[in-house]
Amino acid sequence: MPLDYRLKKEKDFNLVFKKGKRLYSSSLTLVYFASKETKAGFCVSKKHGKSVERNYIKRILRESFRSFTPILRKNFFFVFIPKVSKEYSLQEYKRCMNYLFKKGGLLKEDA
Repeated sequence: MPLDYRLKKEKDFNLVFKKGKRLYSSSLTLVYFASKETKAGFCVSKKHGKSVERNYIKRILRESFRSFTPILRKNFFFVFIPKVSKEYSLQEYKRCMNYLFKKGGLLKEDA
């Protein structure tokens, strides 16, 4: 995912949290909001551990999201919030993202 696809500004995060829709799965919460472009942000709190663990979680979340970018409907802001767990895996996040995107109807119809 190129850097311009990352949600970084506080006002963008606040907009998504204030007006966005929420979807829940076993290990992820997705908050999304229709916008002019597609961007993704990741909120990993200090409950998940020290910065090394939080950065690891964000890396695998970004990689999971990157695998879905070709089949996602465009023009949404996405914010992913992982739930605290003993182990974090790429396969689990991909499974949960697939479930959330299907549940929200965020995948392209032809995919």
